[in-house]
Amino acid sequence: MRRKDREVTDIVKIREIIAACTCCRLGLCDGGKAYIVPLSFGFMEEKGCYTFYFHSAPEGRKIDILRKTGRAAFEMDTGYELTEAPKACGWSARYSCVMGEGPVTLVDTAAEKREGLRVIMAHLTGRDQWDFDEAVLEKTCVFRLEAEELTCKVHS
Repeated sequence: MRRKDREVTDIVKIREIIAACTCCRLGLCDGGKAYIVPLSFGFMEEKGCYTFYFHSAPEGRKIDILRKTGRAAFEMDTGYELTEAPKACGWSARYSCVMGEGPVTLVDTAAEKREGLRVIMAHLTGRDQWDFDEAVLEKTCVFRLEAEELTCKVHS
């Protein structure tokens, strides 16, 4: 990270920033072309290591790419606020963001699908207890990204 003065390394602060985000953008590479897709997500953190869960239809461009490459980059941000200045080059923005990358695994078992969906719903709603219809589970693709690299930045 070029601006070390904006880097966040405190795992508590990083967890707070991720918890405040509602959308995670996955960056994928499709035959040498960039493909970015915004997704709802949930996350688990253990000793500064993050696992992100996502859900999707079981087919489509995103799933095809993930099956082929098994990797993704990600970005999420919160608190964006444009700051004005008298001169054009003085304009800026306040924000907090988290970026990284890692391997992606499509979840196979119904138990892990349930757990991934529970994590997503807990993040989005604050509620931890959910029931998932078996027929819906069968039609839903759940996948997880294990963040091998993660950086966090705050510009305030």
